[in-house]
Amino acid sequence: ARLKTLLTELTRRLSDLNLVDEVADFATLSGKLQTPVKGLSKTRFGQKRDRGDLRWQGWLVPAQRGTAVRAIHSGRVIFADWLRGQGLLTIIDHGDGWMSLYGRNESLLKDTGEWVSPGEQIATVGSSGGAKKPALYFEIRANGIPVDPAKWIR
Repeated sequence: ARLKTLLTELTRRLSDLNLVDEVADFATLSGKLQTPVKGLSKTRFGQKRDRGDLRWQGWLVPAQRGTAVRAIHSGRVIFADWLRGQGLLTIIDHGDGWMSLYGRNESLLKDTGEWVSPGEQIATVGSSGGAKKPALYFEIRANGIPVDPAKWIR
């Protein structure tokens, strides 16, 4: 609920964001984006979680603490801070309603307002937000609605 509220507010504030330079439109990159961290997700999009009726809205990718987390596409960091339940979280706006979210980090390397390029390191993997083991929590959203990362990451 906290994440949804945050994303709704960020979407409202950044509705007129334009990317700098000439970059490929995010919507045309289905199946072509690089993974933010090497490894296989231990969750599937839409898979039921251990508690209640909650479902995974992204991937949880186990990785060694301190592993580089990389931006999947060009964009602007619109949130880089602690969020309860997500730990240290970075959100990148890729324009036209597309966002990528990177949570449970050990450290954040980019500040709100900074522009990033594809493959640029933005954080390091950790276990913040109450996680027991280091892993990256990763989502892609279109107009605030989670979409399956498997359709976007090659």
